[in-house]
Amino acid sequence: MTADNSVTPARWPTQQIEGGDPDMLRSMVKTMAETLMSAEADSLCGAGYGERSDERTNSRNGYRQREWDTRAGTIELAIPKLRSGSYYPDWPVPAKAGDEVA
Repeated sequence: MTADNSVTPARWPTQQIEGGDPDMLRSMVKTMAETLMSAEADSLCGAGYGERSDERTNSRNGYRQREWDTRAGTIELAIPKLRSGSYYPDWPVPAKAGDEVA
């Protein structure tokens, strides 16, 4: 028998609290920000990550790492890259000099 490694959104905070994770707030903010950026990139591509679709106009091409300074501390975010053009959110991390902005 294999263990179920999936975690539901309702169960995740409970596991964090039970585990005594001192960086729970940073972890939650990172997860939320990366999920929102992924959804934005999916909408720009016309399909979800790894999803096949006739409406697809672009595809993912890895991630760029950027630090985001928050009141909870510095968070290392993985910002999606696109094969054609570029994606850089106008939130939460302002673009650095030299970054391509779509």
